[in-house]
Amino acid sequence: MPGPIKLTRCAFLLLPGFGLQTLAGAMEALAAAKQLLDGEAYESLLLGAERSVTAGVGARLQCQPLAELGQLGDDAREPGLDAVFVVSDGAWQEQEALALAPALLPWLRACAARGLVLGGLGCGAAWLAEAGLLRGYRATLSWPHGAALAERHPEVLLSQHLYELDRDRLSCAGQQASQDLLLAWLGQRHGERIAQELAMALGLERLRGRDEHQRQSGRLGGAGNNGGSAKLAEAVALMEANLGEPLSTEDIAGLVGVSRRQLERLFKQHLDTLPARWYLSLRLERARRMLRQTSQSVLQIGLSCGFATASHFSNAYRAGFGCTPREERSRQSQAWRPPA
Repeated sequence: MPGPIKLTRCAFLLLPGFGLQTLAGAMEALAAAKQLLDGEAYESLLLGAERSVTAGVGARLQCQPLAELGQLGDDAREPGLDAVFVVSDGAWQEQEALALAPALLPWLRACAARGLVLGGLGCGAAWLAEAGLLRGYRATLSWPHGAALAERHPEVLLSQHLYELDRDRLSCAGQQASQDLLLAWLGQRHGERIAQELAMALGLERLRGRDEHQRQSGRLGGAGNNGGSAKLAEAVALMEANLGEPLSTEDIAGLVGVSRRQLERLFKQHLDTLPARWYLSLRLERARRMLRQTSQSVLQIGLSCGFATASHFSNAYRAGFGCTPREERSRQSQAWRPPA
């Protein structure tokens, strides 16, 4: 007769404007573990300061309010939590998010005091740093926000890696990196073979290492060596960090501190193209890599690269590469044959 199942409860603390894809990637990894592992189960719980939290794309997710877990700061263990992952994006520095700090930071400190594993997804590491929980720990977050965190919290050993696992502190950049982080964590707990099997179950061809970098900005060559083109490098980094949930050109210009017209001039001067076209090329290149390297469906790949509909994805891909995504996938399957 099988023994009792060991349950690991993982809470995702959602902050306003969180990345929906970042959350989904992590939860998919836990769901796959629940299906694959014998005698163990992982359960996901959504937490928020309120009963619902709005994602960066505008979707509202229902959450369990922190107040229902017990008195803040006293009962972090009350619902039997084992790990808490803070899911946030660049909005961690904005007024709406900062207003939550007096309630959230003590609760996070209480979680740490009770020995919970703490993680930061996207810009979630910034909240752990604000709570004083990353002193002397390696950590990472979405690259465009690294400079602000490094200046505010020099005690954090900040990297530009995809993810970091340092003792009981986990952190990663946004989007797909959250799944990489969770798979690496599950690999620590259950072995590398299990991590590989989980990756296969999720349609991934390989596990990405923590020391892989977030950026592909080497394509800019020497463009980042002066003040004006440093803005260009920052803009490209923003694009690379938001492939699944594209920003508008106006938003990117505002985030790097230039006008739309100035940003367009920088792209034309250094890259001979417009920001929107460069952004689209990044998304299409990512889609092509996923079509060639994973078994995810064409629809899933399109959505993860910021294309809202299958027709939009197909038309853009054909314009960029001369074939549809399905034709690309078919070519790959024909190009590889198993040995006889």
